[in-house]
Amino acid sequence: MEFLVIYVQEAHPTDGRQTDSNIAEGVLFRQHQSYEEREEVAQTCSLDLHMTVTVLIEEMDNAIDEAYGAAPERLYLIGADGRVAYHGGAGPHFFDLDEWEEAISTCVGKSVTAAR
Repeated sequence: MEFLVIYVQEAHPTDGRQTDSNIAEGVLFRQHQSYEEREEVAQTCSLDLHMTVTVLIEEMDNAIDEAYGAAPERLYLIGADGRVAYHGGAGPHFFDLDEWEEAISTCVGKSVTAAR
C-alpha cells in the first residue's frame, strides 16, 4: 500500500476567496499561474507541514481536482484494479477515519486473498 498526496489548485488563493484562518496563519498564495509556481507552493507546503508522504503535483488543467472533487480535501482509496474502492467526505470536517480504516482493511484483505 502506498499513500500519496496530490497537490491541486489553491482552494483559498489571495486573489480569490481567502479565509481568515489562512490570513492568521500566513498561508498566503495566489492562484498558480504556471506549473512551476504550483510546484514551488507545493514544496513550500510540504516542507512547512513536515510531510513524509510523497506529494504529486497536478497539471495546470486541474483535471484531477475536477474529476475527484478534491476541494477542500478528500481521502480516496484506489484498489489494485485501478478503481475507486473508497471515496471519503469533504475534509477535514467530514472525514470518517473509522470508515477509512475499515475500507483500507477490506481492500488489503482482498489484495492478500487475490495474491494467494
